[in-house]
Amino acid sequence: MGNIGNNNRITLGLSSCPNDTFIFYALLHNKVPLQYKLSPLMADVEELNQRVLAGSIDVSKVSFHVLGHVLDDYMLLRSGSAMGRGCGPLLLARAPLDPQGFEQYRIAIPGEHTTAALLLKLFAPGVKELVPMNFALIAQAVAGGEVDGGIIIHETRFTYHDLGLICIQDLGAWWEEKTGFPIPLGGIIARRSMGIELLQAIDAALGMSIKSAFENPEAVWDFVMEHAQEMSYEVMRKHIDLYVNQYTMDLGEEGIKAVEFLLEQGQKKGAFSFRPGMDLQKALEGPCP
Repeated sequence: MGNIGNNNRITLGLSSCPNDTFIFYALLHNKVPLQYKLSPLMADVEELNQRVLAGSIDVSKVSFHVLGHVLDDYMLLRSGSAMGRGCGPLLLARAPLDPQGFEQYRIAIPGEHTTAALLLKLFAPGVKELVPMNFALIAQAVAGGEVDGGIIIHETRFTYHDLGLICIQDLGAWWEEKTGFPIPLGGIIARRSMGIELLQAIDAALGMSIKSAFENPEAVWDFVMEHAQEMSYEVMRKHIDLYVNQYTMDLGEEGIKAVEFLLEQGQKKGAFSFRPGMDLQKALEGPCP
């Protein structure tokens, strides 16, 4: 079965966002079979990104941006991804920004290694001053004039109008128009050293957990709401409806190609350092045949 960390336990990282708690509920509550015990860690996605970059976690939700840095050691699972259409990060500001003058602006990002940060670099290569901060603080920072603009993710897309902010660019819509692919935001990765059998077992168990959540949504709401902070029920439902979809069940060929293309674009911009000749498609193939 390969190496699985300490004391036959698998460390599992997930965020407190409704899409993650929704899909992991059954797995975390022993409602689907998995031979090994899970030691869950719930944290902001950028903290999870950092832990994976440090190699300190076995299985984790990460921004797809991070995958470009850790493909030697981690494999992308087919289940559990946040990907879709009409769900990308939004670039917000208090007033219109000069599209030719991004080098003059301070732009808040929800973490240096988030997919949102990578998309901004692809959209506006001239941007120079990026200000990392917790995703939940970005809209307020823009509204308060601490930064000229900010990239928002998650549920803030449903509430930023309340702060009088405007959308300068929907980066997901830009990506879709430019590439034709759905926007790959985040996925579940696992250590390659765990071995193919265990990787397949984890992927299958997560798939069952997602299926269980779809079939019995009333069973998961208390757990989801417990970790949704002060999010309203309506926003929580919108969040799940937007980020949990067919690609969450299985990335499929289109999903794999979308991730591959994102990483290729990041490589061209110097965001990642691959070994010469690395086969991205082979590296991204999920553990299930």
